[in-house]
Amino acid sequence: MSRVLFAVTSHFKDASGWESGCYVLEVAVPYFYLVKNGVEIDFVSPKGGAVPAKQCDLDAAKVKSFFADKMASEKFYSSKVPEEIDSNDYDAIYFPGGHGVVFDLPNCEKIAKIAGEIYDKGGVVCAVCHGGAGLLNVKLADGSFLIDGKNLTAFSNKEEEAIGMDQKVPFLLETALVEKGANYSCAANWQQYVVVDGRLITGQNPASDLEMAKELVKLLKEKNRLTNTTK
Repeated sequence: MSRVLFAVTSHFKDASGWESGCYVLEVAVPYFYLVKNGVEIDFVSPKGGAVPAKQCDLDAAKVKSFFADKMASEKFYSSKVPEEIDSNDYDAIYFPGGHGVVFDLPNCEKIAKIAGEIYDKGGVVCAVCHGGAGLLNVKLADGSFLIDGKNLTAFSNKEEEAIGMDQKVPFLLETALVEKGANYSCAANWQQYVVVDGRLITGQNPASDLEMAKELVKLLKEKNRLTNTTK
């Protein structure tokens, strides 16, 4: 059975009181698709414990189903701290979005190290929307940044401006990714858009979370097929 680690934010409010947190829809949609395909999932966050949920999507049907699922909700509300994670246990790591991610995951060296180790041993690294912020400081064993020279996408500057958050976030994600050497591209606002560059899978926005999960399952199945043929 493949195992995927969901790396989520612990951040809920900034100094002004602005609430952000995790956008649970980008957790719920991939979670259910992956579980349906036989994938086991764990959660990790910088502080561990309950993950702060972005309030605006709690009424979404998929989110309600997620919290009604006993195993899913228990894992979400008792996320592991990085020290509890062994990267060798996982075939992939996924960074969901929500504005909270841009406040803490770029500075969480331990989760970045876990992501780099998963990638170095042949695993997959994924992100959707603001989850791309979790990729910014992921380094590989040779000291290079994972995203340097990679094709990827994430929440665009135009989308940030369209929802009026460009002055609230500590940095614009698209700009930060480009500054780290990524080859960024995007579709029109709110359109599904996923970029696959080898074992790096990224989705632009919430509309892209299911397609990201489908691409991840394809890679996991191919990895398992190759493993089985070499035994």
